[in-house]
Amino acid sequence: MMGRTAISGTGLFLPSASISNAELVAAFNAFVQGENARNARCIAAGTRQALLPSSEEFIAKASGIRRRHVVTRDGMLDPEVMCPRLPERGEEALSYSAEMGVAAARQALEAAGRTARDIDGVIVSASTMERPYPQIAIEIQQELGITGFGFDMLAACSSATFAIQTAVAMIVAGQARAILCINPEICTSHLNLKDRETHFIFGDAATACIVEAAAVARTGWEIVDARMKSQFSSNIRNNFGPLNRFHPETMGAPDKLITQRGRKVFRDVVPMASAFMVEHLKSLDLRADQLKRLWLHQANGHMNDQIARRVLGRAPLPAEAPCILSDYGNTASAGSMIAFHQHNADLAAGDLGLLCSYGGGYTIGSIVLRKL
Repeated sequence: MMGRTAISGTGLFLPSASISNAELVAAFNAFVQGENARNARCIAAGTRQALLPSSEEFIAKASGIRRRHVVTRDGMLDPEVMCPRLPERGEEALSYSAEMGVAAARQALEAAGRTARDIDGVIVSASTMERPYPQIAIEIQQELGITGFGFDMLAACSSATFAIQTAVAMIVAGQARAILCINPEICTSHLNLKDRETHFIFGDAATACIVEAAAVARTGWEIVDARMKSQFSSNIRNNFGPLNRFHPETMGAPDKLITQRGRKVFRDVVPMASAFMVEHLKSLDLRADQLKRLWLHQANGHMNDQIARRVLGRAPLPAEAPCILSDYGNTASAGSMIAFHQHNADLAAGDLGLLCSYGGGYTIGSIVLRKL
C-alpha cells in the first residue's frame, strides 16, 4: 500500500475536425484502385498481389470504431497523399502537442479547483512526441506559468497510467505537492493510411489529470494502489526515429509508421492484461464484484469485452466497462483516460473502480481507485 494520493481533476481536449469511416473508406478505396491500375501487369503476371478494398462494415466489425477526431483532415483523404499535412510552426509559437495539452490541463485545473501556483511539476507522457527537446512538458509548464519542473516520457499506450504512477511516487517521496500529468496524442502522425489492416485505427486527443495528496484533494478519486508491468514484444512496433536519416533509402518504408500483428496482439494481451488486473485485486484483498467500473484502454471493442469478462467472471454491463471507441477511435494513452473522464461522475463516495491500460512494449498499467 502507498501513501494516500488522489486524482483530483481531469481534462479532455478534442480537435474540432473529424473523419467518418465512410470518408476514410472512400479515400482508401480510391488509393487502392489507383495502385492496382498502376500495377496491373505485375498483378496479372502473379508477381504482385492486388490490394484489397476496405469497407465501413469491416472497420466497425474489426474494431468498433465509426469516427475519429483528427488534428487535420488535410492530406488524409487525398488518394495521392494519404498522410496528414500540417504547416510547421516556428519556435515562437506553441507546438501542436503543447496547444492540445494546455487545453486539457486547464480543464483539469478547473475541475480540481487548483491554479498554476498549486502545481509543482508537469509530466507529458504519450505514445509519440512531436520533438525530442525542448520537452513538451517544459513548454506547457511555461505556458501555464508553473514553477518547478517538467519532463516527457514514453510508454506507448500505457503512457497515462505510467505517468500517474510516476507522479504518485514523487508526491509520496515529498518531491512535489501536486503534478499535472498530460497525454497529448497525435496518433495520426504514425498512422499508415495505405494499410488496410490499420488505416482506420487512430484518432487524436489530449487528456490531463492532477495527482496530489488525498488529504488536500477537494474532489476526485483516491489512488488505492498502482502497478506496472512490461514484457518485450515486436507485435506492435514503430521504427520511426532519428537514426532513420542514416538510411535515407528506407525513410518512406511502411515500418517507419506503426505496424502491428493484430491477431497475435489479441492472443497475447487479453490473458496478460486480465491476469495482471486479477492478481492486482487479489493482492489488495479485493474482489472483482466490488468494482463499480472498469476504465480500460480503448484499442479494440472485442479485446475490451474479453478482458472485462475475465476480470469480472461474467459479461460486463455497458456501464461497467464503458467503451468510447465508436466516436474517438484508438487514442493510445488518452483512451482509458477519456473513458475515466466521461464515465465517473455518476459513482458514489467509497465506490471502487479500476483504470487499466495496455499497449506496445508490451506495457500494462493498473490503478485501483476509490471515489472520495
